[in-house]
Amino acid sequence: MPAVCHPAPTVPARPGTGTKFACGVAVAGAEVIGVAAITARAMEMFRGQGYVVIPGVLDDEQIARGRELIAAMLAAEPPEPGDVGPYFLWPRFGEAGHQLLDFYRDTGIGPLASGLLRADLGVQEPDFAQVATTIPPWPHRPGGPHVDGLTPPPPDGRPGTFSMLAGVWLSDQSQPDRGNLWVWPGTHLRFGSYLAERGADALMRVEQMNPGPYPKIELGEPTQATGPAGSVLFAHYLLAHNIGGHDEPASAAQRQTIYYRLHATGHQDRWREAVTDPLLEFG
Repeated sequence: MPAVCHPAPTVPARPGTGTKFACGVAVAGAEVIGVAAITARAMEMFRGQGYVVIPGVLDDEQIARGRELIAAMLAAEPPEPGDVGPYFLWPRFGEAGHQLLDFYRDTGIGPLASGLLRADLGVQEPDFAQVATTIPPWPHRPGGPHVDGLTPPPPDGRPGTFSMLAGVWLSDQSQPDRGNLWVWPGTHLRFGSYLAERGADALMRVEQMNPGPYPKIELGEPTQATGPAGSVLFAHYLLAHNIGGHDEPASAAQRQTIYYRLHATGHQDRWREAVTDPLLEFG
């Protein structure tokens, strides 16, 4: 039977450590994509917590291929010598396509993501990616979260909403403080209630959500998303999140993640409904 992913217990090393996921035996109700799948338990976590980590999506060859692509891009556009902390590249795909779009297709991220959506919705192909690296040592702790796509706003004036973030982990993030993403579980639902009370256009009143930007809602305690290289993190658009530090020495490997911002089919036409009813697009 194909492997699927379900929560496995882990002992937090310190505050801010998240839940790891492990692969096991297929169960009824799983959306199977290759050797990875969206199980009913993974769906439950995504709906309630706003994120889920699916390990084993990429095999060793695909991880190596992703690292080769990132190495070539960083060689062409390197950080300044001696820089530490986060360094980003934002390749746009265009009509000619891009190697990171091919990578997205070859690794099955779109079909896997569709397992989190309603049965009548699919996933539009992304038109750009974010290459996110963290160069150690960078002992950073985020002061608070943000929401993507608001600063600067897109040219059409509509906030840059999307359905979910997909983060493809090319480096091991099994331990905390390795450049892991920090998330505030459940905030996607509270942010949705905030917008339902004020109207979806409140999302464009960025000055009322600074710093961040993120609204002044109950955040709860943050946690670090953890898992091995080859995992994929899916996070709801409204989920509070921010980049975490990388505490290892300068000789350690960089944190490397490829992010894709994914839209359910028709999202741009229903973005107001999607942000005021956060589970509208999801199964």
